[in-house]
Amino acid sequence: MGTAPYFPVPIFHFSVTQSLALPLIGRAGCGSFLTYCFPRIRFIGIMITINSFLHREVLYDIIRRWMYDEARPSDADLIARLVHFNHLYVSRYLDLFAERILRQLHPQIFSRTVRLKGDLKDALVADPPCRNERIDELILDYRRNPGRFYRETPFHGTLYFTRRNGFAAYIGSSRIKRARRLAEKSARRIIDRIFDKIKSHADILADERARLLGISRERLLTAPADMTEEFLIAEKRLLDDLREKRPIEGEGGVLAINDVAGVKIVLEAPEQRKLSEILGLFPDCEIVEEERHHGRYNATNLIIRFRPPREEILAGPLGPGILKVMQGRGVSPDEAGRSFAEFVRSGEEDVLLEIIFSDYQEMLESEIGRCIHEDRIIEQRLCQQYRGPLARNIEYLLEYLFVFPASHQRELGALPIKIWNRYLPDYFDEILKQLFHIQQDNFLKEPAGPGADLPGPS
Repeated sequence: MGTAPYFPVPIFHFSVTQSLALPLIGRAGCGSFLTYCFPRIRFIGIMITINSFLHREVLYDIIRRWMYDEARPSDADLIARLVHFNHLYVSRYLDLFAERILRQLHPQIFSRTVRLKGDLKDALVADPPCRNERIDELILDYRRNPGRFYRETPFHGTLYFTRRNGFAAYIGSSRIKRARRLAEKSARRIIDRIFDKIKSHADILADERARLLGISRERLLTAPADMTEEFLIAEKRLLDDLREKRPIEGEGGVLAINDVAGVKIVLEAPEQRKLSEILGLFPDCEIVEEERHHGRYNATNLIIRFRPPREEILAGPLGPGILKVMQGRGVSPDEAGRSFAEFVRSGEEDVLLEIIFSDYQEMLESEIGRCIHEDRIIEQRLCQQYRGPLARNIEYLLEYLFVFPASHQRELGALPIKIWNRYLPDYFDEILKQLFHIQQDNFLKEPAGPGADLPGPS
């Protein structure tokens, strides 16, 4: 038995995660694209915004409705355009932004598109701009056993180089957060907010028990079983609200994701002040947040508000990749070009993106040293407060939302995940197999013949 804190750590494993109504925020009246999609949008519950995207309020509404199991047939085409057109838009403005900044730091730059994190790590160790005992130790350790350093991690990015002593020298990179990571981060933000909501409901139950006993909350002695029961009661009430499509009151403001588009830059200490000066030269850029990390991980994060040059972004033709994807959904190349232009012109004027900068040694530490980025991702997953089936459902649902456009499926039926139900991970594996028409494990099983029925009971 104990007193405070009221909510016990062992309960974390129960997981109440999901559910929240995601309303919409953003620039009102986003032109014909938004008007075509939703003539009226309801603002209910806790809000989540992906600030690197356009038409954010449309995406909010889809997430909110899907959490209430309110998908519409038109969502199949709508989510495909939102995901594919945003990915194309982000990739174009991110290239423009990164090259603009890096050209101010280095007179000559060139770039290379990569798909695996190993390409970035190889470039980072190829030609060190400085040497010391620790740098040499890290590089030697990496070259002796590169397989230990998550080289096969998918990485949708661009590496940037300059010329140093006649060789290509790595100076930075840009990347777009993958669908799996975006779904995971969105889910984690929502889960944490719901966890707080459930705890507050459980606290109310404890306050009521204290009142009935005529004592203060601080003097209330609560057995672990009672704490668990109150938590589960609060959890059940929230899930019942979702199942019955009742609005969930949200508090605490918008849940913002600002780092779908990101740039990393190698800058030695004497040069780091230059970056703020460079950003100040451009009227379409503004630093809105700065965070300095110290300890195992040492770097500076900037959140930048950027107004991409729309017409410059639209000047180039659509590439064969996006045209093939859209043709697979019944959209002709001409129509795809017109739709993308309308999508960009009717969207929000500005976006948020992230810049991370550190000196060379700290960049090494973050890729092959004491604070490897992939290790930190695993740590985040292990330390998540909810790890039970309810916690996973929202991540499954959001991953399904973001990967659906990559499939060839053009129609959206009933959603395969309801966040108030319980599923094994195997079930979601089967959902993805069906979505991408991958043969299931029993595909070799032969159909039963006419005489193969089991005999009935005698």
